[in-house]
Amino acid sequence: MRIIPAIDIIDGKCVRLSKGDYNTKKIYNQNPLEVAKAFEDNGISYLHLVDLDGAKASQIINYKVLELLANKTNLKIDFGGGLKSDNDVKIAFNSGANQITGGSIAVKNPELFTQWIETYGSNKIILGADANNGKIAISGWLEESNQTIIPFIQSYQKKGINYVISTDIAKDGMLQGPSFDLYKDIIENTKDLQLIASGGISTFEELPKLAKIGCEGVIIGKAIYENKISLKQLANYILNNKNEYAN
Repeated sequence: MRIIPAIDIIDGKCVRLSKGDYNTKKIYNQNPLEVAKAFEDNGISYLHLVDLDGAKASQIINYKVLELLANKTNLKIDFGGGLKSDNDVKIAFNSGANQITGGSIAVKNPELFTQWIETYGSNKIILGADANNGKIAISGWLEESNQTIIPFIQSYQKKGINYVISTDIAKDGMLQGPSFDLYKDIIENTKDLQLIASGGISTFEELPKLAKIGCEGVIIGKAIYENKISLKQLANYILNNKNEYAN
């Protein structure tokens, strides 16, 4: 299971929210590059970068931060937040994104999102399936759609989606544990899905449980910033997995 730390950006700074509420913003570091380098120094290869300003503005805003992190580290970055047009996606990939995540766009403009899958390939486009009470949430989680999560994912699998990031919004930033039941349900009702769990990770012991369920990756945010999970623990987990794979 891939370990994918998260950096959420507002005004170029590294922040975290609780349940996606912008009023709960807490700044953890003024310098996202410093944070990204610390991840890389601990054997981490991946990064989940979210443009929270972009999510609110419905267009890419913090692409300069993406460019900086892509140029100054070797992290493979998946980038999301406010990607609503072909131009936004081009800017993201030109700025160094390895993958992009689309959530609201997949609900509001399925034709355009499907076009991105066809243009860039299913390994470059991640479906963001963030849910509140089982319903897909959109627009930086400020709105709830009428789409239920599993049929929503299944419909996009038919269009070629491989990767899905799923967050249970009620859990996000709360440090109360992830939605094991939700992820189990998704995996049992889909075939060959690369599911990335996100939201609520609070202890290191939750990681093997997510791996056992069958999650391909896990996004960890506040648990790192609040020192609930140390970078050393993550470094050891990655190293042990490599050794196990090698054997």
